[in-house]
Amino acid sequence: MRRFARTMGAAALALAVVGGTAGWAAGDSQAVVTGPPPGTAAWRADSSAGRPLPDPQTAPPAEVARFFAGLDETRRRELLRAHPLVVGNLEGAPLPLRYEANRLAVIATGEARYASLAAQGRRILAFDPRGRGQVAEVFGDLEHAAHVSVIVPGSDNDATSHDAPRTPATGPAGMAKSLRAATGGQGAVIAWTGYTTPVGVGLDAAGGRLAEAGAVRLARFTAGLDAVGAPDPVLFCHSYGSVVCGLAARHTDASDIVVFGSPGMRAGHVSALRTGARVWAARGPSDWIADVPNVEVGGIGHGADPASPAFGARRVPAADVQGHTGYFAPGTRSLAAFATIAKGESR
Repeated sequence: MRRFARTMGAAALALAVVGGTAGWAAGDSQAVVTGPPPGTAAWRADSSAGRPLPDPQTAPPAEVARFFAGLDETRRRELLRAHPLVVGNLEGAPLPLRYEANRLAVIATGEARYASLAAQGRRILAFDPRGRGQVAEVFGDLEHAAHVSVIVPGSDNDATSHDAPRTPATGPAGMAKSLRAATGGQGAVIAWTGYTTPVGVGLDAAGGRLAEAGAVRLARFTAGLDAVGAPDPVLFCHSYGSVVCGLAARHTDASDIVVFGSPGMRAGHVSALRTGARVWAARGPSDWIADVPNVEVGGIGHGADPASPAFGARRVPAADVQGHTGYFAPGTRSLAAFATIAKGESR
């Protein structure tokens, strides 16, 4: 009975923290954007190839890759022009085709808030304008990269904020750029905001609903990388993004999963993630995430602290990290360790 009372007390504390801890803010409940991209109905009805096109929702990425391998360049470009939103988000489709499709899709929205994403030379690997928008951008040459890293961000990230001014080395794109610079330009880094993130840190951030939907999308995304011949990725998962990575871990072929500023991975121990990936964790001394109780009761909270020795993850040095978003700041020990992991040189 006492143990139950302590557990419920911790859960109550978690809710109180969500509402009042410094660094946390009230959040609005978000409608999950998931499923196939806009334009899927027209794609499914397209009979110009004389056979059904691979279904964006159900076709495995490997099947999509085989389909495009059997098309000549003229036919590929016909599909790109007719269905840019589908081709741009179709896991397993050729990378250059997706970049061009997403450029056309961004332009077609006619929205100023997305216009910069269509600039020549940018490699936009995914773009979905529904809701707050989802986006993934590649930094480096993904087609020929020997190493690939994927940044999975937490709350308050979406397509509308992707190009918004930020403190350097923060936000998905800033982290990706900083990591690639720290590796000396080796490999490719993807800033992946491919799921509906919480807004603020309210009940959405304290619960697993958005993470569960995000995990499905992340698993399919990594399967798409595999289908086009990319090496097994390293996942760098920040804050609520680490909840997404925890739920997706058993369904990806990631070589390493690195979590930082994590509220938990919905697992009591690294073994419960059921992944062959090496799991790493970092938490800076001034990161306010340390004030969040590590409980999971009635769907609230995300469980054990991945940075605690008891969790069993490998530790990443972070003694010089400032705040909740400083893990990729140039010169920090955490960034140096991240670069080593990204290059496959860690032990």
